[in-house]
Amino acid sequence: MVAPTAFEFNESCAEDNHFMSQVSQEEGKEGARSIVLQEYSGLYDMLTKQVGVKVHLFRHNESHGTPDACFPNNWFSTHSELGHRTLVTYPLKSPNRRLERRPDILDYIQTVKNYDRVINFEEYEKDSKFFEGTGCLVLDRANKIAYTALSERCHLDVAEKWCEEMEYNKLVPFHSVDEQNHPVYHTNVLMAVGTSVAVVCTDCVTISKERNALVDSLAKTHEIVSISYDQMSQFCGNVLEVVDRRGLPAMVMSTAAYNGFTRDQRKVLRSHLAGGIHHAPIDTLEHIGGGGVRCTLAEVF
Repeated sequence: MVAPTAFEFNESCAEDNHFMSQVSQEEGKEGARSIVLQEYSGLYDMLTKQVGVKVHLFRHNESHGTPDACFPNNWFSTHSELGHRTLVTYPLKSPNRRLERRPDILDYIQTVKNYDRVINFEEYEKDSKFFEGTGCLVLDRANKIAYTALSERCHLDVAEKWCEEMEYNKLVPFHSVDEQNHPVYHTNVLMAVGTSVAVVCTDCVTISKERNALVDSLAKTHEIVSISYDQMSQFCGNVLEVVDRRGLPAMVMSTAAYNGFTRDQRKVLRSHLAGGIHHAPIDTLEHIGGGGVRCTLAEVF
C-alpha cells in the first residue's frame, strides 16, 4: 500500500474515470488530503488489526508527481503460479501515473519475495496500448481465468499477451458502460472474483453475447452476486477477498460498498467467507480518487 501523503485530484485520469469528482472549494487540496489521510488510517487499521493482513506501507510526496500513488495495483502485480514467483509491471495511460513505478518499491518487493521471473509490459506505452494491472485484470487465480473490461486503459492485445505469458487457461474480454453510457474505466470497479463467490454488475455488459459468456464462465465455479449500476457507483464491485490471520477467506471493502449491498447479498457473501466481511469508511478518497478499497491494495504473493 502507498499512503496518500501527496494525494490530490488527478485531472489527467478524470478524462475517462467518471467515478472521480473535483475537490470542493471549501475543502481545498490540503483539507481534502487531511481527510483522506484520516480515512486511510482507518482503512490500514481495519486491514491490520481486524483482519490481520500484513501490509507493506510506503509514502509518496509531491516531488514524486504521483497524485494517484495510493492505487498501486495498477502498475504491478505478483504471482506464484507455475513454480515461479513472478513480478509484472504494466503500461499506464496517464504519464504522471507512470512515475509510480518507483525503483525503491520494486527493490523492496524483490527483497521480500525474491521473484525469479520479471515481466515488463511498459513497452506497449509507446503504441498507446495500455493495460493497468489488476485494475484491468480481475483474476480467478485458482482456475486460471482472466476477466477484463476493454477500455482505453485495457487493451485486448496486451490482455492476450498477458494470458500467454502467464499460461492462463482462458481470457474473458468484454465491453462495459456505466449508466450514462461511458465506458467503465477499470474491470475491478464492476466485478470481483473470490474463491467461490463473485460480484458483478452484469447490466454494464450490454452486448448480450459478451454478457452471456461472462456469466456462464463465472457460474461454472462461483455463486454470483449481481449488483446494479447504483451499487457499482457505491464501489460494491471494488472489493477484494483476502486471507485473515487464521488463514480464513475474508472480504474487505469500503463502508459505502458494505452499505450498498442488500442484507440478502451480504448473507450470500458471508456464506462463502468464514473470515467475514470487513469495511472502513473512505468516502472522500472514493469521491475524489474514483477508486475504492480494492484499488488501494496491490497483493504480494
